Amino acid sequence: QLQLTESGGGLVQPGGSLRLSCAVSGFSLDNYAIGWFRQAPGKEREGVSCIRSVDGSTEYVDSVKGRFTISRDNAKNTVFLQMNSLKPEETAVYYCAAQRGTGDYCSNYVNWEYEYWGQGTQITVSS
Repeated sequence: QLQLTESGGGLVQPGGSLRLSCAVSGFSLDNYAIGWFRQAPGKEREGVSCIRSVDGSTEYVDSVKGRFTISRDNAKNTVFLQMNSLKPEETAVYYCAAQRGTGDYCSNYVNWEYEYWGQGTQITVSS
């Protein structure tokens, strides 16, 4: 019953923008931190951003700071990732995942600390 479902992926030109959504069910965003991850072709999965449960504070990896914004709408049980000025190397499958608790260390992006994962959505940045 606890599920995460990503949406909003697709093809975008370099420099373009895209907004991803992560709809959650079966749990409250008050109790779980949410992280965004991506896995590019030939690369390991990496953490991108996370948002903590209690205070809603956010974290970003250096490569996306200033371009990506994570946010949430608790009433709609949805977390968003706004991605601006996208680069071809950011072509990847993007996943959202849930970590139980406050999420103080969500930006460590430790895979096993995120118990629940969505199925992923493909982002292709290409002209």
